[in-house]
Amino acid sequence: MADSPLRINALIVDATDPERLAAFWSKLLGRPVVGRTGPYVWIRRENGLGLGFQRTSEPKSGKNRMHFDITSPDPAAEQQRVQALGGHRLKEYADGGFLVMADPEGNEFCVIPEGPFELDDEGRTDYLAPSTPPSGPEAASAP
Repeated sequence: MADSPLRINALIVDATDPERLAAFWSKLLGRPVVGRTGPYVWIRRENGLGLGFQRTSEPKSGKNRMHFDITSPDPAAEQQRVQALGGHRLKEYADGGFLVMADPEGNEFCVIPEGPFELDDEGRTDYLAPSTPPSGPEAASAP
């Protein structure tokens, strides 16, 4: 057997209602639902990575051991869209400076900026902090 690197083919999310969860992620990511097989619902594969939702009888319990980071040019504005689709913000993580959201079944994910952002030694950030308006003489002379 040749030594070939392994690659991640698909991420599978357990769901009590895979149709509902696939619909949420389909709309959020702009990737249509493309298949259903047994307990699985799949959204369109992109960049070689599949995303599927597998029916389970148990609801989510506890914090995810792995989560998605999705990028947006404006994470704060994206929060409204996530909520309109059925997700919600997890305020218990606000101290870290990340926009941590949850899908309709409570699976955590972060909405992060598309470009680089700063992290401190504790892994905290402040990309959601409101920008401070300019002050002083330069602000007064702005058109």
